Amino acid sequence: MEHSGLNNQKNDWLVEATITDLQNKLDKNEITSKELVLMYMARIAEIDQSGPSINSIIEINPGALQIAQALDYERQTKGARGPLHGIPVVIKDNIDTGDHMHTSAGSLVLADSYAQEDATVAKQVREAGAIILGKTNLTEWANFIAEDMPTGYSSRGGQTLNPYGTDFIVGGSSAGSGAAIAANLAAVAVGTETCGSILSPSSQNSIVGIKPTVGLISRKGIIPISHTQDTAGPMARTVEDASILLNILNGTDSNDPITLTNPLSETDFTHFLKRDGVKGKRIGIARATYFDELNDSQVEVLNTAIQKLTDLGAVVVDSLEYETTNEDWDINVLLYEFKSGLQAYLKNVDPSLEVRTLSDVIRKNNEIGEKALKYGQKLFLDSDKTSGTLTEAEYLRSLERDHDWATRRGVDAVMKEHKLDAIVTPNNIGALLPAVAGYPSITVPAGYANDGEPVGITFTGLAYSEPVLIEIAYGFEQATKHRVAPKFK
Repeated sequence: MEHSGLNNQKNDWLVEATITDLQNKLDKNEITSKELVLMYMARIAEIDQSGPSINSIIEINPGALQIAQALDYERQTKGARGPLHGIPVVIKDNIDTGDHMHTSAGSLVLADSYAQEDATVAKQVREAGAIILGKTNLTEWANFIAEDMPTGYSSRGGQTLNPYGTDFIVGGSSAGSGAAIAANLAAVAVGTETCGSILSPSSQNSIVGIKPTVGLISRKGIIPISHTQDTAGPMARTVEDASILLNILNGTDSNDPITLTNPLSETDFTHFLKRDGVKGKRIGIARATYFDELNDSQVEVLNTAIQKLTDLGAVVVDSLEYETTNEDWDINVLLYEFKSGLQAYLKNVDPSLEVRTLSDVIRKNNEIGEKALKYGQKLFLDSDKTSGTLTEAEYLRSLERDHDWATRRGVDAVMKEHKLDAIVTPNNIGALLPAVAGYPSITVPAGYANDGEPVGITFTGLAYSEPVLIEIAYGFEQATKHRVAPKFK
């Protein structure tokens, strides 16, 4: 039987296709997962690796076609496992996969590194029946190697570009995941965030990004920066698709103790896809400091979005200010936790690579030279000055102080004072406090500035408030439908 997908060389129907759209075609036998993989590969060849050369995919899974065939057979003989069965997904290249793909964090030092087993999130995606189509480029080491590295650049993968325009930053560090989903190179993606690394590329590429509560999703098998802030999360073109992927990634894992605090481990987040999800919600607008970083056109987009929230029945409390926004923040916690976390990760790296410590990585970078050190490695050097034991007084004081500033005197204080369900900030501006607190945020397309640059509206809440944030995000998305696919010449 011939399938319509392959007969249409442009495969126009694939552009902006949702998980539900893809499942409908698969269920009706209008297309197979194998053909779907081939069509996405054709788009990657045409858009990502030539033509506009977005450069978002750092590696293709050589087993993807065979995995798709096996899942097609399973669908025909046993039925689909669920909504992700046979759906191509891409994941960030700091997430372990126990297959024929590397896990390098975009570095040349780990360019030949193969993980021994799947990260928990990769395992969850596979068990749901999804096809890991490939890995996405990222800002190298999740943007924790140099102080002035451009977002979306890695020594191994090169520079990822924004599909909406090469003049626009692509956002980082999950740059490849954001650009790939914006350009319709896969159905959904898994990104990671320490401070803005899901929210930034999602807002910059006009997609939906969910940075969940630290504890909702296991971090086992993900190259770390900070055990107090790191989390994986879904990136998609719609709130529904992001929620479907969040269902798969959500859960407890004894290998990551913080997930044992997760009260939502059995939650179906698609139950909160409510068209009237904005109605009755108390939403605060954190204008101070954050809106000052926008140009006039971007502010106009956000003001229109805020008015829409009012029109949809929200109680909008405008011009909020965090007491601690302008405190003297530092990155001490990240510097200390990075060395400890990375060296624990490197214990499981192939011994032949001769990298067991952060000092080894620094040495290898120096041996490789300019190709690995185009922007230097100052953050590595600063982190390596620490003991790696997390006993230093400076670390312990910063950890306690930052947590207090972010929670009790930060997000908690503002939400309690105004009895809020969520706080609005623009794009990823304002990601710091919820990141340090470990609180969730969701960014949704809010429109485009006069020059065509995407603008996102971000909703933040307290720990494990994902259901409320999804209600608000979905209600806003369905009432506005701002996202427009990028156009390529």
